[in-house]
Amino acid sequence: MKIKRRMAKQLVTICSDATVLDAVHLLHKHGIRHLPVVDDGKFIGFIAGSDIKQILLLPNGNEMQLAEFMNKKPLTVGPEESMEDAARIMYSNRIGGLPVVEDGRLVGIITVGDILAEFIEIMGGLQASSRIDVIMPDNHDDYEKVTRLIKHKGGDILSVGMSDANGRHNKYYFFRLKKCNITPITDALREKGYDVVAATV
Repeated sequence: MKIKRRMAKQLVTICSDATVLDAVHLLHKHGIRHLPVVDDGKFIGFIAGSDIKQILLLPNGNEMQLAEFMNKKPLTVGPEESMEDAARIMYSNRIGGLPVVEDGRLVGIITVGDILAEFIEIMGGLQASSRIDVIMPDNHDDYEKVTRLIKHKGGDILSVGMSDANGRHNKYYFFRLKKCNITPITDALREKGYDVVAATV
């Protein structure tokens, strides 16, 4: 999914000659944690609320101009890049938000909250659903057999997650389905020898 689908487009910005106190007022007024710094329509820096808190501890910190301590070379992403790219950058650098820049202009901001909302939507967490967790061999044939069986027994798969299970050759699969009666599905899976470790409606 492209970043432009989730990024915030109604942006609060600040200019580089504004003071720390100006920034604090904007952050509190709009309930935000990041401020892009824009001069004459050009994106020139980024400041996080956590950075501002540190500056406030300095003598006369509230009077300092943002140009003195803003991040002038922040990490950025483009609107056509993927949400996965943004997630990797934020995770690797332990940051909570990224400016979205196109041709030197700020066009949006993407945050950890946006990434989480996208993940929840992809996993079907925003609609009523059922879930079946199965441990099975890590091969394509078994995966195909299980998904066919789920569909044959009336299950409509919304998403599938996977993680390592005990044993080198096994995987833990999480099947999220449209809300349904899962008993016929779990019974059929167990009859075929698959280890159903959890099932929730």
